[in-house]
Amino acid sequence: MLTTVEKVIFLQDVDIFAKIPLEDLAYVAMIADEVVAEPGRVLYAEGDISDSMYLVLDGSIRLQRGGIEVMLAGPRDVFGTWALFDDETRIVTAVAAEESNLLRIDKEDFLDLLADHSRIAEGVLKVLASKLRNLVG
Repeated sequence: MLTTVEKVIFLQDVDIFAKIPLEDLAYVAMIADEVVAEPGRVLYAEGDISDSMYLVLDGSIRLQRGGIEVMLAGPRDVFGTWALFDDETRIVTAVAAEESNLLRIDKEDFLDLLADHSRIAEGVLKVLASKLRNLVG
């Protein structure tokens, strides 16, 4: 089991959390659940409801679309991030390529956290605004 401090260390490298003050990142760490995925375990499939994001602590996860690998997520990679912000279904299937340890952040828990902690919401909005600005200009 990781401590809250260890989770914060991993989360501070996630782009969507980059502008959240370190002390507030501890709240995010508290809702991040550890998950162990055995080889071949399907974390979610194309078309599933988007309900969480994942951060790979160690191991690797294959992200596949139509049975074709589009990415191999390894240590410190994040996938499913947009599930925290929209209600669209999953566009890829996530399968453990090997035994993997992950952090999982549930969408409902994250939205509850945003409602209670305005600095976290502000930090996330700054990152999203920056990403949009880079797309259009």
